[in-house]
Amino acid sequence: MLISTKGRYALRVMIDLAEHPEDNFIPLKEIAKRQQISEKYLESIIAILSKAGLVQGVRGKGGGYKLARSPREYTAADIIALCDGPLAPVHCLKSEDNTCLLKDNCKTLPMWARLDHTIHAYLQSVTLEDLVNGNV
Repeated sequence: MLISTKGRYALRVMIDLAEHPEDNFIPLKEIAKRQQISEKYLESIIAILSKAGLVQGVRGKGGGYKLARSPREYTAADIIALCDGPLAPVHCLKSEDNTCLLKDNCKTLPMWARLDHTIHAYLQSVTLEDLVNGNV
C-alpha cells in the first residue's frame, strides 16, 4: 500500500484550510504558495474535495475555499480514500467482493485482512483537528 501524492496533498490542503478558518474563503493561490504545491495540481485535488462536499468554494473576487465542516468531523481515512480509493495492502481486499480463486484456501489472507483493518482503524481515528494540533 502506498499513499499517492494526490492523497498526501489533499491532507495538506485540508490542514491548511483548517489552520486558517478566520480567513473565510482562501484563494487556491495562497494555499499553493504556503504548501509549495503547483496551483495547477491543486486544482484537480480541490475539485475532488469540493465535489465530495468536504470543502466549499466561491468563484470571483474574494473567492476561494474553506472547510464545509469542523476539522474534528474529517478523518484522515476519508480524505485519503477520496483521492486514492481503498487502501488495502493487497489487491484481493480492494473491494467487498474478493474474486480471488484461492481465497478459500489462502493462508495469508487473514493476515492481510487484519493489516487492512488495523490501517483503516488507525486512519479513521485520526481527525483533521488531530493533525492540525499535532495530536497523532
